[in-house]
Amino acid sequence: MSGNPSALLGRPSERAPAAADRPSAGLYAYSEQIDAWVVRTAKPVSYEVRVADGLFDTDRTDLLEPSAAPGERLRRFVVLDSDVDLLHGSRIRAYFDHHDVEHEMCVVPADETVKSFETAARIVEQLDAFGVDRRREPLIVIGGGVLMDIVGLVSSLYRRGTPFIRVPTTLIGLVDAGVGAKTGVNFNGHKNRLGTYFPADLTLLDRAFLATLDRRHIGNGLAEILKIALIKDTRLFDVLESYGTLLLNEKFQGESEAGEEAAREVIRRAIHGMLEELQPNLWEAKLERSVDYGHTFSPTVEMRALPALLHGEAVCVDMALTTALARRRGLISDADARRVYAVMHALELPAWNDLLNQPELLTAALRDTVRHRDGQQRLPLPVGIGDVTFVNDLTEEELLDAVAELSSTGRRVEGPQHV
Repeated sequence: MSGNPSALLGRPSERAPAAADRPSAGLYAYSEQIDAWVVRTAKPVSYEVRVADGLFDTDRTDLLEPSAAPGERLRRFVVLDSDVDLLHGSRIRAYFDHHDVEHEMCVVPADETVKSFETAARIVEQLDAFGVDRRREPLIVIGGGVLMDIVGLVSSLYRRGTPFIRVPTTLIGLVDAGVGAKTGVNFNGHKNRLGTYFPADLTLLDRAFLATLDRRHIGNGLAEILKIALIKDTRLFDVLESYGTLLLNEKFQGESEAGEEAAREVIRRAIHGMLEELQPNLWEAKLERSVDYGHTFSPTVEMRALPALLHGEAVCVDMALTTALARRRGLISDADARRVYAVMHALELPAWNDLLNQPELLTAALRDTVRHRDGQQRLPLPVGIGDVTFVNDLTEEELLDAVAELSSTGRRVEGPQHV
């Protein structure tokens, strides 16, 4: 063994045992004084988020990376959202056929009601039957945030880590679920209770998929974009305020010159802002995370409301409530609070849900958040538009007063009711 093994294992005792008495004599420096070892290591993390418009055009090869071993045929295991399969499945299969890729299509219905370990296990069974070279054959997931979270968990567990590629097909996938490192499934009535940190090697963004989304799911993604605007990007808020309705109408497809410019700027600013917050704290060692804005009460509200609220809608309800809290504390002016509620309304997002009338639900949500945030609230509140602060002294009385205020304000900008 080269180097100085005693430096690794500890300081040798003053009188080491005779060579014949030492375990593995000649291999290690032995010491009877050592009864604890500390191992420290680091693994660099690098992943790419790439704009790839026209991803399934036959002249694009993003999904063919890495190439097959010499003399072998390229193989891919593809997990495909069932709704995406109905709309785009034939084009996706034709792409792989054109490039002579042996592929297995695992078609999965995916929404919050089936975001479970059972769904993940079914994917693993089909993956195991197909078999992959985990170094050269990354899994591919094509779908929304729910499916990307499930497949991310599968990838992190399968053979203790198998690379995967994300192709988000929803707006919330493009700007939120598709760019971070977290995976997860719901469990025991709790959102994302089982999960890992395991970023995809590559995320490929093709906003053409948004053309087939319904209007509500465009709004769902706009809620997460609004979050980034409120915590750190005044310019992004201004664009949403001016062009939010146009983006909804055009579904980010750039049907007009103004719509194209707004779509490009909004998506890029939202992704850049999200990654700027994630990169220095990817493993969440620091628990005061500005991107947790809108995610204090919403996980509990969302799970209790299923399937009535989409994720972004629940986040928007949370942001409306915390805007009311911030206004009452003087952190945001009356005028700016009205602007926030008006943008929520323009984006057809709810600023109220009747579950807020259940004090025990909100206090339980806050208690669960405190456990998640190492014993403190670390509650993000907006400071004006474009900044954030964290508080640890929210009281139940203050919370209920904010609910009462929002009950009148929020109901007026509730947005459409979804059944």
